[in-house]
Amino acid sequence: MKPISPFKNNFRLYPAQMGTQTFGNLRVRATTANLTPVPGATVNITDINNPDTILAQMVTNDVGLTEEISLPAPAIDYSLEPSTVQPYAVYDVNVIAENFRPVTVNGTNVLPNVSSSQDATLVPEPEPEDKALYVIPPHTLFGDYPPKIAEDEIKPTAETGEIVLQEVVVPEFIIVHDGPPTDASATNHYVRFRDYIKNVACSEIYATWPENAIYANILAILSFTLNRVFTEWYRSQGFNFTITSSTAFDHKWMNGRNIFNNISLLVDSIFVNYLSRPSVRQPILTQYCDGYRVQCPGWMQQWGSKQLGDQGYDAIEILRNYYGDSIFINTARQVSGVPASWPGANLTLGSRNGNVRIIQSQLNTIAQAYPAIPIVSVDGEYGPRTSEAVRIFQEIFNLPATGIVDFPTWYKISFVYTAVARLAE
Repeated sequence: MKPISPFKNNFRLYPAQMGTQTFGNLRVRATTANLTPVPGATVNITDINNPDTILAQMVTNDVGLTEEISLPAPAIDYSLEPSTVQPYAVYDVNVIAENFRPVTVNGTNVLPNVSSSQDATLVPEPEPEDKALYVIPPHTLFGDYPPKIAEDEIKPTAETGEIVLQEVVVPEFIIVHDGPPTDASATNHYVRFRDYIKNVACSEIYATWPENAIYANILAILSFTLNRVFTEWYRSQGFNFTITSSTAFDHKWMNGRNIFNNISLLVDSIFVNYLSRPSVRQPILTQYCDGYRVQCPGWMQQWGSKQLGDQGYDAIEILRNYYGDSIFINTARQVSGVPASWPGANLTLGSRNGNVRIIQSQLNTIAQAYPAIPIVSVDGEYGPRTSEAVRIFQEIFNLPATGIVDFPTWYKISFVYTAVARLAE
C-alpha cells in the first residue's frame, strides 16, 4: 500500500468518534470475467466526498489481489441499532490495467471491524478512455426503498403454471432484472447464484450483526430466491428473467457492490440450504421487512432478528420466531454447473479416493491461471503437496487456510475450475 496523503488529513470523523477512530478493512480483486487474475493493476482509493485526492494507491499481485487496507469507518454502534447516521463509510475505487478498460466503483461500503472484498471485472479494451462505472446505492436499512408487496409464501401450481423442476436444484446462474418487472428498459444480468446471494445479504443486512442473525437472514434470502427459481415465477408470466432487484417484488441486488468476508464465508457454507414446511415441495417464499420503518406481521423483521441474535437465539430459533414452528432447514441435493457434488466428508491428509483425484485435477487446471498454486500429482492420495495447494487456493479466495477440503472449499474449487476451464476451451 502506498498512501498518497495521510488518512488523518482526508477522512472526516463521525459523531461520537472524537479520539477513537474506528476502521474497516478492504481488499480489491482484479480478474477477467473468467476469473483469470489481472496482476499489475493500479488501484486508487478516494473518499467519495473528496474524489480528487487519492488516499491510497495499491498494485495487484500475481493472483490479482491488493493488500488489505484499513479505512476509517463510523463507530460500530450505528450499525447495531436503527440510526439516522449512515453506519458505513463510502469510498470510490478506481482500477487501471494496461490493455483493459478501467473500472470505477462509486460507493464501496466500509463497515467498522469487518473485512470486505471489492471485485473489479476487467474487460480487454483498446480504448482506455472508455471506462466501466458502477454506482452503489444506499444500503436498504439506511436508504429509502419501496416496501415488499405481500405474496403467498407457497405458490399454487395453478397460479404459476406447470412446475418444470421435480426437485429443488441450486442453479449455477440466475438472471437478475435490475428494476421492477415491467420496466423494459432495465438491464438483465447473468449472475452466479452464490454471488447473487452474497450481494443481496450485504445489501440487506449489516456484516457487524451477530453471526446467528446473519445466518438466519441468509437462509431467508436463499429460500425466497430458490422459490423464484423452482416455481419459475417470472417466466410463467412471460418475462425472461429469474428475479428482480426491486425491493417491492424481491430483494435488493446492487451491481458491482463489495462483499463482506464473513457473509461470503457463511453463504459458501450453506448455499444449498433453504426453508421448508412439512409436505411442501417448493422452498418457502420467506418475505421480510426491516421491522423499524416498515412493519410486517408474520414475516421476519431484520432489526428484530439482530436483537434475537444478541439474546443468543440460534438461526432456526430466529426463523421460527417469525415464520412459525413448522419451518425447518432443508437441503438441495443437486447443484448445477459443477463437475461433481460434495462427497459428504472432508478431504485431508491421509485421504485416498477418487474425490481426491477430482480435486487434484481441478487444482492443476486452476494453477494454469494462478501459478502460485503448485502442480500436484493426480494420484488420488491426499499428501502434503496437495494440502499445500489447497491451502494456497484458500488464501487466494478468502477461505480459512486449513489445507482441508471442506464443503465451502470443495464448491469454491469447483466454481473456479469451471470458470477457468471455460476460458481454456
